[in-house]
Amino acid sequence: MSVLLEVCVDSPAGLEAAVAGGAGRIELCSALDLGGLTPSRGMIELAAQQAVPVHALIRPRSGGFVYSRSEVDVMLTDIEVARASGLAGVVVGAARSDGGLDLQVLRRLCEYADGLSVTLHRVFDLVPDPGQALEDAIDLGIDRILTSGGGVTVLGGLHVISSLCRQAAGRISILPGAGVTADNVAELIETTGVSEVHASCRTHAGKNDERLVALGFATDMSRNTSEEQVRALKQAMDGVRVHP
Repeated sequence: MSVLLEVCVDSPAGLEAAVAGGAGRIELCSALDLGGLTPSRGMIELAAQQAVPVHALIRPRSGGFVYSRSEVDVMLTDIEVARASGLAGVVVGAARSDGGLDLQVLRRLCEYADGLSVTLHRVFDLVPDPGQALEDAIDLGIDRILTSGGGVTVLGGLHVISSLCRQAAGRISILPGAGVTADNVAELIETTGVSEVHASCRTHAGKNDERLVALGFATDMSRNTSEEQVRALKQAMDGVRVHP
């Protein structure tokens, strides 16, 4: 069984590069430098024209994942925009003030996303009890959990990811992401047995104009999705097989 590569992108050029490089699925965002936010309707409609499945990140602001009632309403509307545009799925998450999953909010989001594929994003990496959170996600009908295993990168969370895969036992997909590269993806797949991986495949594209940085319009360094990195990662993955 081959392993699926999901690439997160936040621009039209990134979307084009990820598809050309061989991504099997797209996580569509804006502002990846902030961990990803909900993409614009224009980006959603552009991505919907691609031949690969596209999942939209539903995250209305940067920072933590404890949401107000009005923020949840925005998220519900954004899910409807993704559905109306023909996307295949959405990526959601919400937390309580104690760090646990906000099951009430997540239930509303999942019910509103009925018929779409649903991924629980890396809010999962902040929960105090990953094992219980996994069972909660299954009960909610979520399709997959995006996680670094609580590590800064997947290699730091490899033991936890492996444990989650054993606990999941095929009831939900574990989607490892954070620092996945062509150099480490074989170890990741062979150690955990996952059937899909998540990566940004971004590369530094040089310094931004100092005036743009000074006025707050840009970060110091520009990073773009690299078609070459996507292709290299895909080739490295294609050399590894997992048994269903």
